[in-house]
Amino acid sequence: MIIISRKNTGLLGNRYGERTLPRRFPETLFQLLLSKLSKNREGAALLTRWFLRDDNAVPPAYVLQPITAHFPPAGADLGPQRDAAALGWRDTETTLLQLLRSAAAGGGITAEQKQELLTSVLDRELDRGLLAGGGDPSALLFVREIPRQRARDGPKRLARFLDLSAGGVLDADAQRLLGALRSRLLAAAPPSLNLHSVELCKGGVDAKRRDHAQYLDAVCREFVSQMKAGIATATDGRRGKPWGSIADEKKEISDGVGADVSGTDGLLGNLCGTDGLLGNFCGREGLLGKLCCAIWESTNLHHGPLVVHGAAGAGKTALLCRLAAEMRSVLVAGATVVVRLLAARHPHRPDVHQVLRGVCLHICLAAGLAPPPSLRAATMPGCLRDVLAEVSRRGGTLLIVLDAVDHLSDRHVAHKLRWLPTVLPPNVHLLVSMDTDSEAFANMRLNFNNLGSFFEVERLSADEGRRIAESNLRSSRRTLTAEQSAAALRSFESTGSPLHLRMILSAAKRWASFTPLAETRLGASTQEMMSQLFMTLEENHGKELVGGALGYIALAREGLLEAELRDIMSLDDDIISGVYRDSLPPTPSLIRFPPLLWARLRRDIEDLLEERWTHGVAALAFNTRRLSEAVSARYLTSERRGRSLRILAEYFLGRWSGRLKPVALPGLTLLLADRKVPPQPLWFAQGLANVRKLQELPYHLLHAGLWDELRQEVIGSAEWLFCKSQVCGLSSVIQDLDQCSQYLDCSETSLIRDALVLIEPSLDLLDTHMDMSLFYTELLARLCSLATPFPSLIGRLCSHCEEWLLTSPDPSLVPKCSFLPPPGGALQHTLTGLQGGVLCVDVGVEAELLVAGSDAGVVAVWSLADKQLLHLLLGHTGAVLSVKVMASSARCLSLAADGSLRGWSLADGQQLLCVQEALPIDSAPSSVHLHLSDQMIFVYTRTQVKVLKLDGAELFSSSSCNDEEDADDDDEDKDGGSEVLGVLGESVVSLCASGLVRIFHPIDGSQTVETRQGTSQRRLTVVESVTLPRRGKVFVVSKSGFLHQISKTGKWTANKFPLVPSLLSVTEDEKILLAGSDHTLSLFNIERNSVDGFLDLQHDDSVLSACVSSDSRLLVSGAADQLIRIWSVTTGALLDSLCGSDTPVTSVLLHHRVVVSASTAAPGVLLWNLTYDPRHKPPAHVPAGCAHVAVARDADRVFYVRDQSQTEVISWDINAGCMSEHLPVSAEVCSLELAQDKRLLFCGLSSGTVLIYPLALPLETLCIPPPPSLSRVLCVAVGGREKHVAVAYEDSVGLFRITNRDQFPTVEGPLDAFPLPLLQAPLSAMALLSDRRLLYGTRCGQVKLHDFVSGSGVGLETHRSSVSCVVVGNHGNHALVGSEDAVQRLWALNPLVLEHTMEYKGFLLEGVLCAAFSENDQFVFTGSQDRTIKVWDVTTGNLLQVQPVHSPVVKMETFKNGLVALSQQGSVIREVFHCPDQVRHDYNPLRNVRAQYRVTSRDRKTQDGSGSDSQNFNPAQLDLDNMGMLRDKPSAACRIL
Repeated sequence: MIIISRKNTGLLGNRYGERTLPRRFPETLFQLLLSKLSKNREGAALLTRWFLRDDNAVPPAYVLQPITAHFPPAGADLGPQRDAAALGWRDTETTLLQLLRSAAAGGGITAEQKQELLTSVLDRELDRGLLAGGGDPSALLFVREIPRQRARDGPKRLARFLDLSAGGVLDADAQRLLGALRSRLLAAAPPSLNLHSVELCKGGVDAKRRDHAQYLDAVCREFVSQMKAGIATATDGRRGKPWGSIADEKKEISDGVGADVSGTDGLLGNLCGTDGLLGNFCGREGLLGKLCCAIWESTNLHHGPLVVHGAAGAGKTALLCRLAAEMRSVLVAGATVVVRLLAARHPHRPDVHQVLRGVCLHICLAAGLAPPPSLRAATMPGCLRDVLAEVSRRGGTLLIVLDAVDHLSDRHVAHKLRWLPTVLPPNVHLLVSMDTDSEAFANMRLNFNNLGSFFEVERLSADEGRRIAESNLRSSRRTLTAEQSAAALRSFESTGSPLHLRMILSAAKRWASFTPLAETRLGASTQEMMSQLFMTLEENHGKELVGGALGYIALAREGLLEAELRDIMSLDDDIISGVYRDSLPPTPSLIRFPPLLWARLRRDIEDLLEERWTHGVAALAFNTRRLSEAVSARYLTSERRGRSLRILAEYFLGRWSGRLKPVALPGLTLLLADRKVPPQPLWFAQGLANVRKLQELPYHLLHAGLWDELRQEVIGSAEWLFCKSQVCGLSSVIQDLDQCSQYLDCSETSLIRDALVLIEPSLDLLDTHMDMSLFYTELLARLCSLATPFPSLIGRLCSHCEEWLLTSPDPSLVPKCSFLPPPGGALQHTLTGLQGGVLCVDVGVEAELLVAGSDAGVVAVWSLADKQLLHLLLGHTGAVLSVKVMASSARCLSLAADGSLRGWSLADGQQLLCVQEALPIDSAPSSVHLHLSDQMIFVYTRTQVKVLKLDGAELFSSSSCNDEEDADDDDEDKDGGSEVLGVLGESVVSLCASGLVRIFHPIDGSQTVETRQGTSQRRLTVVESVTLPRRGKVFVVSKSGFLHQISKTGKWTANKFPLVPSLLSVTEDEKILLAGSDHTLSLFNIERNSVDGFLDLQHDDSVLSACVSSDSRLLVSGAADQLIRIWSVTTGALLDSLCGSDTPVTSVLLHHRVVVSASTAAPGVLLWNLTYDPRHKPPAHVPAGCAHVAVARDADRVFYVRDQSQTEVISWDINAGCMSEHLPVSAEVCSLELAQDKRLLFCGLSSGTVLIYPLALPLETLCIPPPPSLSRVLCVAVGGREKHVAVAYEDSVGLFRITNRDQFPTVEGPLDAFPLPLLQAPLSAMALLSDRRLLYGTRCGQVKLHDFVSGSGVGLETHRSSVSCVVVGNHGNHALVGSEDAVQRLWALNPLVLEHTMEYKGFLLEGVLCAAFSENDQFVFTGSQDRTIKVWDVTTGNLLQVQPVHSPVVKMETFKNGLVALSQQGSVIREVFHCPDQVRHDYNPLRNVRAQYRVTSRDRKTQDGSGSDSQNFNPAQLDLDNMGMLRDKPSAACRIL
């Protein structure tokens, strides 16, 4: 946010101020003044002695000579001589002023010229500012008056408050001018005029006196209040998101380095001005012409980017900016030009994804396009290509200029340029520049073979240098003498570098015509020229001051604000000691760096600096990277660098704000003084972050070696992590922690960094930005289990998060255990970018590329080395069934359900070939095969084979796979088609209907081999087949249980095979056969003529995928239970189980100890590192996707049935993380229910029996026999106070009593029962009240309440879909009925009345799975299909909290003042709920999700129970009838970013 203050602020006391001697006179004015002194020859001689004519000024001027020109000792430390020189100068200055004023009084000069001689600096400033244009209405003016002067307070005592002459007497002329100034100010009468009167005491103001203290307090109070009021007025309506927040990036297109060429206030307008980078651009006409011609010729064609390269300082930036400006006349009207100067913020190196994001949004805004739906970091290269294609499709013209791409950050391996589009559509042009000796240029030459796209910026010629020098000097209204010009050009000709010339001209502008050549200090190279400039600065200002100021600017990560630089130099004791070497500070208790010294230095280094406007503030930085490097080399020695970094770190820590800092001044002992530096809070105000602290502090703490402070203030501060992730993006925090890990040997830092990496996909899933409560919850849910083993950082971080959540002003759920994948485990990264499930994956080993195809028809390409998305390959209109990386890793093929085969370049993502009818449409993934030979592509299914050339030309196609030449002679094949078994080399192996196997070459029909198994005439029913190219065989498993080996020579053998596999594959070396069937994965040794089994690996669920390492030592298997298992091939031992996948694992690959896994039910590809630290292995949990579960309320045990067909109940010990007990059952389990207090586990079986396990008596089992009808059990419900239990069968519901006999639990009954109507849908959920009423719902949405006491029942409001959960409050007063649709109803039970209807619609899955009331029944918790836990207020029905947990919650129980739940993934969730007494009226529970909800409540004023809208407005409650409209255009009230 830009803080705007008042334009003019004036403080006027009783001094008129200094009337200084002018430094420069125009020639005509000075000659006129001299003519007035014609009679005073001595005076005229004195003037001509001190003012010399400078013919280098245009027009010529007379310049005041430095004091050292005539008083040499004045600049030396010579004690008395120095004082004498200073006194002599004062007398000379007074004499010169008197001469000039007397000459001006003679007339002949203008009033403005006379004002420069007669008035003070203060008078002129007030006149030009506050009094300009009739007065400034926003001005703030303070005027102080001294009512009377005591006789004893002579002029000497009042010297600080009155103007005195050189003789020490009161300056009457100054007092007269002061009176006139006051009269003009009072006549202007600004609105904020403050008059104060104070009587001085002993020539000053004494704060101990009461009247003086009141005066000071009044001045300060008025100043602060009026300044705040002015700021508030100026910023009214400007409040928004946190300053620099990523939530505002979609609106803030310009990031300070780019603008549209047509913008009047854009970058190019600034660059092309007379004071800008291009104001004096000359030369390079030939290169500019070549670039313009290349752009023009490629306008209507697909083409590649243009590359401009050259040595550092060769002028590439100026050339590209001039080209961008010139393209206005070349491109069509309305063309969009986007410029990014990537080296403009050195030493900061911009992140490539942030650059691409800004470019995409810039283009969309300029071209009138809708922003891409997803601007995630992983998809940015693809988004840029889509935007460019859309601009071209619409006929727009676009030019993108990216300067210094070699200066991008190393993050995301930007220097490899994989993000750079290699082929551009028509009317879209891209220019990039880089240094010739950079790694980026080397990669550019490797990636792009077209040498015509490379343009080198060569050295400037002597003539071009002369023209540039003349133009530059002319714009500065300067010139050079012939000798000076010749010397400058000779120095430049040795290099021909524009930067060298720029340094020469920076120095030459300060040369006067009388400056001797010996004092020009020219260097033969750019480096020497910089050294000469530094030496000149050191002579004028001192080495300590120059080195300190320039060093701090060079060390700053994002530059320094001018106020920050003055503050930091005030904290530097070496600079302060140098400043006050000869005199004491005016106030020893308050020491600041004198602003006058900085003003002098700033004037002399103005040509070396630039102002970078970032986030509304101007930061100082060097205008070239080479200059920053030269400053570092000259001034920042190891010792100086460390000390400066420490001062910078302490400044941004705010360590010395309001504290006294010691300093040792010459001639004094240690002095404690306040340096008056500002505090550095993390937040200036709510929602307004201290961005400067976020940008600078981590870097300086790290490199200053302040690692304890780094751990405390940055790494271990949850507030810091959240604040920076909100303002600068989560990737910026990860980048900071990456740098910390390079210097700190701290495992906790790496774990926190990995936790943030795991959180990053959550932001992509939410498509929004986390607020603080959700961010803290995510951290706690991942790091909670690591708090005890790592207390110093992670423990403190978790404590901070928990403490904040428990005291939050808003409702919040506080995790009490880790239920999300923790960092440090095997799961390293989630590759995102695809939509839909992943059907196929392949790895290009040489280039380390991963290719995956999704059911949405998209092929994604990632780099395994840097985990970055390289390409999204679009073209298929059906699910991608198979992908294959070709041997060179430069190309890949993809087959899709739309019947097409497409070839792609992995280098640039371009489509190389397309065959539309390569296979039957809507083929199944398991039936599609893709085989590559040296010259041909084979695409085959069970019924069809097609052979293509590598360029896509069709060579052969057949749906019967019979050799047509032999078809007429083979009568036995006419009764049916054939089945393709595989391809060996270039021969197709097919099985005919008669049982004949034919092996033939599809092109020429040669080498046909036919074979049959013995004399058998029975047709072979194929289950699975696999080819072994090295052995020249095909393995076929038949339905009859045999493994058939068919060789290329026709040899056919068959052996009994122990299983019918659903998965069949061989290892790369063809030594091991893998066969998966149901829960078993079997391994077989492949011998020459036999296959022998040697391992059977048992799984808890169906085996879906498997692969073996290249050395055949490790086996990786994926199963439907969402686990990845690592086995030893030699011993069969289970080495590891990797949990963290939320879906069944349908694909696995093993690449260099990294497991790649994917699922047809998830869009992400997971990377698992097998070399992780086992100490960080996440604890084991309940298997995912259990058929039935029950959770103990104290969260120590979970009971589950893995499969519906499983005949045992397993008890899981949560604390130990393992199975503790197996409870056998006699039939399939249909329901599990746990009586929490009496510790009884009820298991309803398909036989109608209910088994009851007393958990306190492990060896005992109770039984409720089945009903006479032997109906299966549908539901079991334990009543309130656990006195009764209801059992629902298919045709009836029975009531039983739970009691004790001889301290042994028993179940008696049935006490009562009622039949269920035959036409009623089966029960799906029910709850038993303590008064023996049963509330139940059915699969068709009916809800009924049956009273066992009276035998009567009543129907309640029906749901539109199956009732999924029915729960009753702990006190029996309320019940919640939830269904699979978006509606849930809260009923009051005494009396029976509908309290609230809560409708919730999200943009993902809907429907309630489970629910639980809080202990006091004040809240109700629900777990939903959309992978969230929601909290509702029972009294009002309002939604209080929505917490994403990344997996559907299938079971939930009350836990103390919160809940314990079990996710579908098998993780146990323990949380407490914090809710303040009053929820603020503008609180929105949907701020972190994309959803809407509505609550309809009964009118409590009427007792008829009629429904009416809730009177309590909530900003998230919206009309759900307009959901379709909201999906197209989400409301800002419900989609909180």
